[in-house]
Amino acid sequence: MSNLQEIIDLSEKITKNSDQLVAKIMELSYQSAYGGSASPLVMALTIFILACFVGYFVVWRVTPALHTPLMAVTNAISGVVIVGAIIALGSAKSFNLVSFLSFVAIIIASINIFGGFLVTWRMLAMFKK
Repeated sequence: MSNLQEIIDLSEKITKNSDQLVAKIMELSYQSAYGGSASPLVMALTIFILACFVGYFVVWRVTPALHTPLMAVTNAISGVVIVGAIIALGSAKSFNLVSFLSFVAIIIASINIFGGFLVTWRMLAMFKK
């Protein structure tokens, strides 16, 4: 009878330890996914600022002959921004910050695309002469 009680006690202890182990693994996976102490907003802003610096230096160092094709790619990226903003705007249940930022993104990206088409049209007109 004493062996049976020991087995029951050990099984309860193993169950308790396994529950604690699962909780610790979940906590560690959350910390590794979100960088430990940095919040996701701080990480996203850091990536955005670094991307701005990289983009600035890439555009600044490009030769003038390649500037127009580079801007055409920028217009394609603006097209992707518009699609994402339309999806975000369409999925919003009410007018909130996401809806407002999506609307602003659509307006700014549309201006960028229109300007890109205007520059391309002028460039093609220049080559026709």
